[in-house]
Amino acid sequence: MLPRLAVLLVALGLLVAGCSRESGQVPSSFGQPPEPPAGPLEPETKQALDLLFADLRFGVDRAAVETIGASGDARLAWVVSDLLRLAQIGPEADDLVAAFERLTGVTLGADDLAQGPWKAVTDRLIAWELPAPPDYVRYKAASLTLVEPRWEPFFADPEADIDWRIVSWGGVLIDDRPLGDPDPCPQGCIPALDDPAVTDPAGGSWYPDDAIVFGVVVGGEARAYPKNIMEVHEMVNDRLGGRRIGMPYCTLCGSAQAYFTDGVGGRDLVLRTSGLLSRSNKVMYELGSKSVFDTFTGRAVSGPLREASVQLDQLTVVTSTWGAWKKAHPGTTIVARDGGLGRDYPADPLRGRDDSGPIFPIGSVDPRLPVQEHVVGVIAPDGTPLAFPASAAKTALRAGETVELGGVRLVPDGDGLRAELDDGGDVVSHQAFWFAWSQFHPGTGVWIRRSG
Repeated sequence: MLPRLAVLLVALGLLVAGCSRESGQVPSSFGQPPEPPAGPLEPETKQALDLLFADLRFGVDRAAVETIGASGDARLAWVVSDLLRLAQIGPEADDLVAAFERLTGVTLGADDLAQGPWKAVTDRLIAWELPAPPDYVRYKAASLTLVEPRWEPFFADPEADIDWRIVSWGGVLIDDRPLGDPDPCPQGCIPALDDPAVTDPAGGSWYPDDAIVFGVVVGGEARAYPKNIMEVHEMVNDRLGGRRIGMPYCTLCGSAQAYFTDGVGGRDLVLRTSGLLSRSNKVMYELGSKSVFDTFTGRAVSGPLREASVQLDQLTVVTSTWGAWKKAHPGTTIVARDGGLGRDYPADPLRGRDDSGPIFPIGSVDPRLPVQEHVVGVIAPDGTPLAFPASAAKTALRAGETVELGGVRLVPDGDGLRAELDDGGDVVSHQAFWFAWSQFHPGTGVWIRRSG
């Protein structure tokens, strides 16, 4: 018989997110944070923590939670958040919410709890940026590896540049299949698509002209990746224009990106989906080294590749309809209808899952644009992040206006957008939801259309 908490974890895995939102609005602020103490934990509190995590596989020790809540140490709210991710319903969840309220002085109302207690708690903690308690990474490892023991290597690098406070379980397990494995994960993961079968535009007539593709061009060779296939796999390892590329698609962030993965330390890297999230962004890792990457920047943040200071070179991804993309790139290829795997892909795998706003904790958001506004994100040559609202930019370009900010301008590609420098030079761009771009690039400049 499975331990009680393991049964709950299975249920949460089936729910995937374990929470939902009825509104796309996310507060830009959650009020003033509580004042955390400094220094070591009180002996009684540390004893309760050690007891709780030693027996966590059998359930949440409610007496230990009571001791933690009574400690008055607001830093321990991070531990409460991690436990709520595992126990979101029942009396254990009620105890954890009560502990959070005692630790922080915040009373969660019915509207807060309607979105799920874990999200209500964790949104506040991310926004407040409270420090973590001493020895926090050990407790985090204990809770996460209870879900997926194969995450253990991610905790092996003591110098890892990972903020474990904001890392959470995304509801699926790790994809650690070898390169080219066509089979799904037996216990449930988001399986990468490796070296997919492709066809020419005529062979791509199965895909509707008005459906979205993510277009990439390498060495003059263009390829379109259908959105419905990317929503199933969320990661592609491919060869294009004589180069190896890895292409993560974070459905939660609306962000398809692409990186060159060949010749890194004398070998080609293989990117995989970990099953973890950071501020609702998928956490990707490299299969051979078990090194974690910042998906939004392509920087290795743990493991041997972090030690080697690996920073993957990024390339532009254009979000376009298929009809417009193949017209702009008549020599393009497109991933075959079955991906080369002999499988069927639904036209709309997510069925509007992300239409009402972020379903995972993200903390506060930059209020300058709506949370789910699609923006074209660019890092200017001087390192300044820039964001162009995609809809407004397309409207301006159709009106004959110039869309320019910080020495970067947007130009049409298919019926999508790509960026270039004012002198015509190349600069990398990709599309994402505003909340994601702005959180991973704080202080970003925003282009505003001044006419029309």
